[in-house]
Amino acid sequence: MAFQFTDSNFADTALKGGVSVIDFWAEWCGPCRLIGPIIEELATQYDGKATIGKVNVDENPEISMKYNIRSIPTILILKDGELVDKQVGLTTKAALEAKIQPYL
Repeated sequence: MAFQFTDSNFADTALKGGVSVIDFWAEWCGPCRLIGPIIEELATQYDGKATIGKVNVDENPEISMKYNIRSIPTILILKDGELVDKQVGLTTKAALEAKIQPYL
C-alpha cells in the first residue's frame, strides 16, 4: 500500500534518505484517480527499496507549496532528500519505472 505523506511526517520519511517517490494528488482530480492504481502497484513492487506514496494537496498545503506544485498529478522523485526527477501529468507505469530505476 502506498505511504500517506503529510505535512507533519514528510521530513521524517521523504527526506530521511534513500529514494522517495511522491504523488501529489487530489480527490477531485480525474487524472490523479487514473494514476493512483499505478502508484499502489509501484509501492508494492518497490517495497523495501523505495518509499512510494501520496500527498493529498488539499490536506497538505505546506509540502505542495515547498515543491511549487502547480498541476496535479505531479510525481517527484527524491534521492537522499534532494529532488532528482519530476513527472507532471498522467503517465504509464513503465515510464515511472524508467525514472525510478537509476536512483535505486
